[in-house]
Amino acid sequence: MFKRIGLFLLVNVLVIVTISIVTSILGVQRYATAQGINFNTLLVFSAVVGFSGAIISLALSRLMAKWVMGIHVIDPNGAIHPYERALLDEVYRLSNKAGLKVMPEVGIYDSPEVNAFATGPTKNRSMVAVSRGLLERTDSVAITGVLAHEVAHIANGDMVTMTLVQGVINTFVVFLSRICAFIASRFVKEDVAPLVQFIAVVVFDILFSILGSIVVMAYSRYREYRADDGGAHLAGKEKMIHALQSLKQTTEPVDTAQKSIAAFKINGKKGWLGLFASHPDLEDRIRRLQG
Repeated sequence: MFKRIGLFLLVNVLVIVTISIVTSILGVQRYATAQGINFNTLLVFSAVVGFSGAIISLALSRLMAKWVMGIHVIDPNGAIHPYERALLDEVYRLSNKAGLKVMPEVGIYDSPEVNAFATGPTKNRSMVAVSRGLLERTDSVAITGVLAHEVAHIANGDMVTMTLVQGVINTFVVFLSRICAFIASRFVKEDVAPLVQFIAVVVFDILFSILGSIVVMAYSRYREYRADDGGAHLAGKEKMIHALQSLKQTTEPVDTAQKSIAAFKINGKKGWLGLFASHPDLEDRIRRLQG
């Protein structure tokens, strides 16, 4: 859910900024000349850097999730607890029904929140992770619905399509940030212009990445509706609706601070904060399934 998208975006921004710094230090960028900017060269450079950031984020997605969140991956051939076996069997059953050729890894991470997410660079190298809060605070019907939703993300190839969208956004981010940085460097003394341009590139990379995430999040919300449909097909519409209703009950904010946090998590809100939400409002998702 939110963590899958959040980790992807974070790694993507870090990679873009790192590449920008390294290429600036090494003098690899040849788009700026004394006469101005060579836009064709800059566009090619932007596409290479932009898609590199997205592809590297995708390739590291499963590894980063395990490392950052301390996910315990269940060994299907080892000695495991009955609840782990039940979780594993349910993910495998849904994955088989979804037509996946290779079963995803299944993991559990320690968190009281009710959450789950799917990640991985390909359908054959995917992972479904659930929080202990989901296992402890919801019933088996809701868990099945949540798992079906995450398996649908894998079957739909959402991480790959998200990578393509992010690559296009990154290209525009890199392209526009360097144009703005070049313009900014024209307003200072010539001896400090290279330093100003270097700093401006990093600042504009981060700023435009944040703005670009609005487009990425809009696409993410669209894919959530698709995953809900896929989950309803795999587990049954009533189980998927019950899962969303259970999520709504367990994520209902109790104060103003929590309301602002919830807007960025699985219960996306309307208004300007909703632009940065990776998930649509749960009530909207429930209504769509009921309809």
